[in-house]
Amino acid sequence: MARPGNKIIQAKLVVLGDMGTGKTSLVLRFVKGQFVDHQEPTIGAAFFTQILSLAEATVKFDIWDTAGQERYHSLAPMYYRGAAAALVVYDISSMDTFTRAKQWVQELHRQGNKNMVMALVANKSDLDAKREVKTEEGEKFSQENGMFFIETSAKTAHNTGELFHEIGKRLARAAPSKRGGMNLLNETQDRRRRLRCCTG
Repeated sequence: MARPGNKIIQAKLVVLGDMGTGKTSLVLRFVKGQFVDHQEPTIGAAFFTQILSLAEATVKFDIWDTAGQERYHSLAPMYYRGAAAALVVYDISSMDTFTRAKQWVQELHRQGNKNMVMALVANKSDLDAKREVKTEEGEKFSQENGMFFIETSAKTAHNTGELFHEIGKRLARAAPSKRGGMNLLNETQDRRRRLRCCTG
């Protein structure tokens, strides 16, 4: 529920990362409070909505959970275009997924909304015994790329709520201070149009 007098932000959030990193599981944990051990791979993209009521604002998330398979990569720009926020997810037990996450970040820097709130999400922290990617590696890359870093486990719910709350707080800080509704989707798309017309 929206708090009386609170500003309302509608924000498109895109979730990117390699297949099997737990992107859908993170979203389902946030949206439905559920975890499924054997989650079917996402085809193309799945769409979810969730409202988060914070002290700073009420955030209405439009969440695009993208497929991790390489054959869907060409569709990705369609999903992250106009996004106000992005989660780039990797699996701490797979160095390959961390390498792929770095590539996603570089692509977002090149083609995404310049004011996008970005998080690097080290998922599957419950697999610490099989860890291939050190926490420090994720932290260092995040700092170098102006993102915030968090380790999560969709399975145990470790830090999953904190992840989406932090995204919401950062969106609220970035939004104008006026009360009432605002739509970060349209604002970012308009900005992209302006950039496109002027930069060629």
